[in-house]
Amino acid sequence: MASLTIRLHPADNVVVAGADLPEGTPLPDTDVVAWTTIPSGHKVAVQAIAVGEPVRKYNQVIGFATAPIAPGDHVHVHNIGVGDSFERDYAFGADVHPTDLVPEAERATFQGIVRPDGRVATRNYIGILTTVNCSATAARMIADQFRGDALAAYPNIDGVVALTHAYGCGMGSQGDAIDALRRTIAGYARHPNFAAVLVLGLGCEVNQIDKLVEVEGLTVGDTLQTLAIQESGGTAATVRASVERIRALLPRVNDVTRETVPASHLILALQCGGSDGYSGITANPALGHAVDLLIRNGGTAVLSETPEVYGAEHLLTRRAVSPAVGETLVERIRWWEDYTSRTGGEMNNNPSPGNKKGGLTTILEKSLGAVAKAGTTNLVEVVRYAEPITGPGLVFMDTPGYDPVSATGQVAGGANVLCFTTGRGSVFGCKPTPSLKLATNTPLFRKMPDDMDIDCGAIATGDATIEEVGRAIFQLILDTASGKKTKSEELGFGSDEFTPWQMGAVM
Repeated sequence: MASLTIRLHPADNVVVAGADLPEGTPLPDTDVVAWTTIPSGHKVAVQAIAVGEPVRKYNQVIGFATAPIAPGDHVHVHNIGVGDSFERDYAFGADVHPTDLVPEAERATFQGIVRPDGRVATRNYIGILTTVNCSATAARMIADQFRGDALAAYPNIDGVVALTHAYGCGMGSQGDAIDALRRTIAGYARHPNFAAVLVLGLGCEVNQIDKLVEVEGLTVGDTLQTLAIQESGGTAATVRASVERIRALLPRVNDVTRETVPASHLILALQCGGSDGYSGITANPALGHAVDLLIRNGGTAVLSETPEVYGAEHLLTRRAVSPAVGETLVERIRWWEDYTSRTGGEMNNNPSPGNKKGGLTTILEKSLGAVAKAGTTNLVEVVRYAEPITGPGLVFMDTPGYDPVSATGQVAGGANVLCFTTGRGSVFGCKPTPSLKLATNTPLFRKMPDDMDIDCGAIATGDATIEEVGRAIFQLILDTASGKKTKSEELGFGSDEFTPWQMGAVM
């Protein structure tokens, strides 16, 4: 049974409604009565908070009162804002501690596909990557030839997938925008979950195939081939030639077997979307516990979404293994402050309308809950968008908060499993990497059973601990890496979610 309220720290001046609280409901362990109806997942004051005073949740500042708040008041967008005076103590490295590694002989394992170069895959796809939007339709036409029963004779191939985008021309030939796009495409071309890749271009685009190959150090050969429509006789001829090439690859790609490998070969991408008031209470800290288990077993996890750690970055800098790592994260935060200012936005553009309906009020509150996905281990590195993730340990990748763009960068960096927490009901998949959906509350899990992989709501009701659910998530990660299909895979998600970060002007 759900508790009426959830107090996250004794020093907090708000509690979270564990169920809808009608007007007049006495709040447990206080002499406070709800003065209005408080929706489940929303905050209610248990102390008086004057204008300008901080509102505290998780024993952290989530904003400042913009109107007088009385005990029993609903605390939300009408009476709390971010303010301008909030300073974080970055205390670089203050909380760094040795990682309690599991002895190698006792480490968790999964059934992976070992590539000739020693890298380990969790899936076995053939990919068609496009340099430009102009080759997108041809890429999908090629992939369509391998749907249905076309791969029936090749049971070890997970599919032939076309990953297209609306970019690649109308942009500068130098600078951050083209660099990020090239890193992204090259990261997917190298991804161990792709046994073979065809890079398909038009021929006259800014993002030239030859330059992509040269700059990113790619090696063209049997498992990485290229074609340009203008040089191959047009669309129909290109499609025919591409289909022939892929058919020739099928027997070799199918010739794989899974074998027992250590969990140290896992790179876990961390995402949250459609968050609610329970995200920072249930699914995110449970995923954080799973991250700790993975890292103790020699694995790697990558936290991203820079605008959605804003206001909580001080919790990460305290775990940075060196001042340089912490300062790099802060520099990225400052870049985003400037970027949003220059483009007419603000960092508190987040939370989204759906987040607010679910109980989140400010970006500070959302970020504090989001950072819980990263567990408690040291922050070992900060990398740019789509850069290779080396690990082991916790890595931060600078990405936008928009989930498809962020996840695309993580997969380009090498993530071979992804966990995605959601309270409102995000649906997402990202071929070639399997994506697990973690529901923050049981009503969502029951309402969307075809999309959600695991229910973390029992934490809120007291029927399970964070550690218990975290262990279940860790086991599900291992099972998924071993070939168990996720709900998004069963639904066919992942071909349309490939979304490189579109930076700079479109010309």
